[in-house]
Amino acid sequence: MELSIEERLHATMILPREGDITTIKIVRELREALSFSEDEHELFDMTFDQTEGKVEWNREKAIPVDIPLGPKAMSLIVQALEKLDKEGKLSESHISLWDKFIGTTE
Repeated sequence: MELSIEERLHATMILPREGDITTIKIVRELREALSFSEDEHELFDMTFDQTEGKVEWNREKAIPVDIPLGPKAMSLIVQALEKLDKEGKLSESHISLWDKFIGTTE
């Protein structure tokens, strides 16, 4: 699935931190797939500000990247989004992820 830099960062942040062994192994692989390679860091001019905990990049160079996602990995992202929705914790930054993984309801 093609995901932007923002979507990759947000997807990583919503993944569960606990679960059964199978889930945690899939989450570990998913985090790795969503992370950025050295080539991407260079291509997108990415920097990380450790004091503010911010990732920055050249938005003109940013292109969506095809991230391979299996059915369980997709299900984990859907479950995380649905949990945020149920708890009333979705933000505007989650909209594109919601649209890609769950679809629009309007």
